[in-house]
Amino acid sequence: MRTTELVDGFRHSAPYVNAHRGKTFVVMLGGEALANNHFRGILNDVALLHSLGIKIVLVYGARPQIDAGLKAAGIEPAYHNGIRITDEDTLKVIKQVAGATQFDITARLSMSLGNTPMQNAQINLVCGNFVIAQPLGVDDGVDFCLSGKVRRIDSQGLRRQLDNNCIVLMGPIGASVTGESFNLTAEEVATQVAVKLKADKIIGFSETNGLSDENGNAIAELMPNQAIEHLAKMEQDGSACTGTTAFVKASIDACRNGVPRCHLVSYLDDGALLQELFSREGIGTQIVTESAERLRRATISDIGGVLNLIRPLEEQGILVRRSREQLEMEIEQFMLIERDNLVIGCAALYPFEEDNAGEFACLVVHPDYRDADRGSVLLNNIIGQARVRGYSRLFALTTRSIHWFLEHGFNIVEVEALPNKKKQLYNYQRRSKILALDL
Repeated sequence: MRTTELVDGFRHSAPYVNAHRGKTFVVMLGGEALANNHFRGILNDVALLHSLGIKIVLVYGARPQIDAGLKAAGIEPAYHNGIRITDEDTLKVIKQVAGATQFDITARLSMSLGNTPMQNAQINLVCGNFVIAQPLGVDDGVDFCLSGKVRRIDSQGLRRQLDNNCIVLMGPIGASVTGESFNLTAEEVATQVAVKLKADKIIGFSETNGLSDENGNAIAELMPNQAIEHLAKMEQDGSACTGTTAFVKASIDACRNGVPRCHLVSYLDDGALLQELFSREGIGTQIVTESAERLRRATISDIGGVLNLIRPLEEQGILVRRSREQLEMEIEQFMLIERDNLVIGCAALYPFEEDNAGEFACLVVHPDYRDADRGSVLLNNIIGQARVRGYSRLFALTTRSIHWFLEHGFNIVEVEALPNKKKQLYNYQRRSKILALDL
C-alpha cells in the first residue's frame, strides 16, 4: 500500500472511529463463520473494535457443528416448523459442542502473539448466566422438550461487565429459574440482548456480503418492510439460506424494537467487518430503522461541511468561488444530503421574487457518491420548493453539466432570459451556458 493510500484510509475512517467509540455492538457469529478459515481474522477484527472503545457482546451459534455432533452420536435430528426438537440426548451433544466452541473462542481471544493484530490486546472475556430461558412448550401436539426461548436478560449485569471493559461471550444455551438448561437460537439471544441493552448495532455474517438484488449487486440498505419483501422473493426463487434468513428475520425484529442498524457481511471476505463499519459506502447490507442518508435544510453549523464539498470544484473552476462570509449569509438557501453526519451533497435555491423565478445553483455530490443519482434527488427537492413558492421558472448556469440539465427537462436559453438582477451579474468571460425549466 502506498503511503498516500494509508493516510487516506486513516483519514476516511477517523469520523467512524469517533462515532463508534463508547457504542455497544452485538456481534453474532454463526456456526458457518466459526468453521471458516477467516474465523481467526474475524476475531482479530472484533478485538480491534474493542481496542477502539467499542463495547462488544459476542454471541455464537453452532448449527453445523451440532448437526455433525448428532450424526457422530447416531442421533437423527428432529424439527417441527423449522425449530429443532431437543430431547435429553440431543441436549448433551449441544452442550458438548457449545462448550468446546466457547473454549475455542476464549483461547483465540486470549492470544497476545507478536506480529499479529492481537499483540498486547489483553482482553478480558466474560461468560455468565445473563440469559434466563424457558421452554417453548408444545405446538400442534409436538413437544419441543428442551428447546427454549429467552425469558429474561440480565441487562444490568451485562452493562456492568461492558463498563468494566470486558467482552461478553454468550452461547446458544440458557438456564431456567428451575435449574434446567435449554437450547436457544443464537439469533434470538443476539436480538434480545441488543434490545435490552439498547445496543447501537447487531452485526451478523453470511457467505455473501449482505443481500443481493436481481442483478446480483449488494443491497446497501433496507428498511424492515423492504427486508420482509426481499425475504419473500428469496424464498420464492429458492435463493434463501437458513442462516442468512434467520439473521435477517432477527434483524427485522431488532429494528422494530429499537435497534437502529443491523449489518450483514461476509465471513468469506477478509476484513469485511472493518470495511462495513469504517468506510463511507460499507460492503454489506444494513437493515435500518431510518435511512443512513437524509435530505435536510442546511444550518450555520454546516458551513464547514459545505466548504469541504465545494472547494475542490471551485479550485478547478467548475464552480464560482464563494467566500465563507458569503456562504454564511446564503446557507439557508442550501439543501444537503447527509450520511453518517457527513455532508455528501448540496444544492441551493436562490430567489428572484420580482421575476417569479429561482436559480438552481451549487449542485455538488461527493465523488464517492455519484453513482446513485443523488443530484436528481436534490434537483427534485429544489423544484418542489420553487413550485411551493409559486415560481414559474427555474434556471441554472453551468460550464460542464449541460447534458445532465437537458436530460432533466431544462432548455438552453440566452442571457436575455435571465432575471434582471442576475443578468447584470452574468460573467461574459466565463461564458456559462444558461438553462431554464418551466414550472
